[in-house]
Amino acid sequence: MYIINGIAYAHEPNELIKVQSVKVVGELCLLLTFTSGEKRIFDATNLLQYPVYKPLADPEIFNQANIEGGTVIWQNGDIDIAPETLYNQSYKYEELNI
Repeated sequence: MYIINGIAYAHEPNELIKVQSVKVVGELCLLLTFTSGEKRIFDATNLLQYPVYKPLADPEIFNQANIEGGTVIWQNGDIDIAPETLYNQSYKYEELNI
């Protein structure tokens, strides 16, 4: 067990992963680089089922993805996604060396 900011957690702490860079690479898809050095693709399509993420259906808003505090934000932080969620719900990206 460990405590952070007065909150007790039952499991052991995981190394905190953060997003270092974000690039929009298609409709509702992000190419993310994490502090681990890994590059991963995140498809945000499933998020649109939740009211807070509905604005991301607008390409003008989605394309303004930015990083703040190690996570991806939109609309000056009114919309964000935890870096752990981005990591766990994304898949590995490998660049082609041609």
